[in-house]
Amino acid sequence: MNQQSDPQNTNYNILPTSTLAIVSLIAGILGFTMLPVIGSIVAILTGYAARKETRAVPALAGGDGLATAGIIMGWIQAGLAVVGVCCFIAYFVFVLGAVGWSANQ
Repeated sequence: MNQQSDPQNTNYNILPTSTLAIVSLIAGILGFTMLPVIGSIVAILTGYAARKETRAVPALAGGDGLATAGIIMGWIQAGLAVVGVCCFIAYFVFVLGAVGWSANQ
């Protein structure tokens, strides 16, 4: 039982988390709560910039998962915005059609 009492030298290459990845994640969360359009645009733009930073050779920062989550939330919000605008337009087309139809009667 010859155990070494010194802590072993664990020289892991730990990268700092990308600030852009954190901003992308926070903007994605804010897009669902307070800033729907601005949050989604910021989440998408900073997410792609952060992924470029984290996938560089050699990697400059960590946080690829945070950037991916921000990108996904941003695109979901953009899709929901498009669906919302289409529903809004369809509603007014329906209302104007109903008003025009009742005026002809």
